[in-house]
Amino acid sequence: MKSIIKRVIAGVLSLAMVMTICVGCGEKESGLTKVTLNEVAHSIFYAPQYVAIENGYFEEEGIDLELVTGFGADKTMAAVVAGEAQIGFMGAESSVYLYAEGADNHAVNFAQLTQRAGNFLVAREPIEDFSWDMLKGKDVLGGRKGGMPQMVFEYVLKMNGIDPAKDVNINQSIDFGSTAAAFSGGQGEFTVEFEPSATSLELAGEGYVVASLGVDSGYVPYTSYCVTEEYLAENEEIIQKFTNALQKGMEYVNTHTPEEIAKVIAPQFEETDIETIEIIVKRYHEQDSWKNDLIFEEESFDLLQNILEDAGELEERTPYEELVNTEFAKKAAKGATEK
Repeated sequence: MKSIIKRVIAGVLSLAMVMTICVGCGEKESGLTKVTLNEVAHSIFYAPQYVAIENGYFEEEGIDLELVTGFGADKTMAAVVAGEAQIGFMGAESSVYLYAEGADNHAVNFAQLTQRAGNFLVAREPIEDFSWDMLKGKDVLGGRKGGMPQMVFEYVLKMNGIDPAKDVNINQSIDFGSTAAAFSGGQGEFTVEFEPSATSLELAGEGYVVASLGVDSGYVPYTSYCVTEEYLAENEEIIQKFTNALQKGMEYVNTHTPEEIAKVIAPQFEETDIETIEIIVKRYHEQDSWKNDLIFEEESFDLLQNILEDAGELEERTPYEELVNTEFAKKAAKGATEK
């Protein structure tokens, strides 16, 4: 955990050196409040967010949203702590790490988007009756130590009686987003991939999805939105409006077909053809990836900390009420049911 925190702190210092202004600090433009959202990755997995963007739900709530991709939870959290972004979207484990280090202005999670892991196990050949013990002794391209993708992967392995450290050769040296290319280049016998990489490997005949970590790990609080404690105290109205917009996006994906969802979010993924987007949305839709509301329940937070402890990344559990605020999500859900 300490190495992860060091990367966050280093990122904060780096951002502080290059920042000359605080981007989107509540200024008004054409009646809208500018808010910068830093997302951990740009993935179809986060469809409700992109529906909210493309359908204009943020504008309806008076927000001019600037979307930035951090390419890693450590970088996204660094942007939030440094004030370069007002809101961060990543795994809530990052907020746990910061709190455990005694950060003065720690991060508070106010909305949970996904309730399952969004990655898949890809093999070089189709396997009709896959079982996790098939990974014993195999070379697998994994994720960053201490990150949700890798921890959920290890969690699934342990659920199936497999010791990640002894029974599987997990390569964690490859940068986020580069594992699919490495797999195509011949590295590893299996790889753990997000979309659209998993489907792209299948369509190219270079890999085959044999298991869903989202299905096999069960319901896990995979990604959530957070702000610093200081920003929360000073901008409750903005956070409520942001959450309202997200709730509208969540309602859309839960009441429309994968084909309809794909058409809405297609402008966010111009490099991906509409047929591929539909395949991916359908895959996430069928495994119940998205919640009906944005409320980050205490039970889910406890499960997250169980996973962190199991991965050896948490020495002392952190209080739910310090790191999670459900007020905004509850109001957004209530407002939606009253319409």
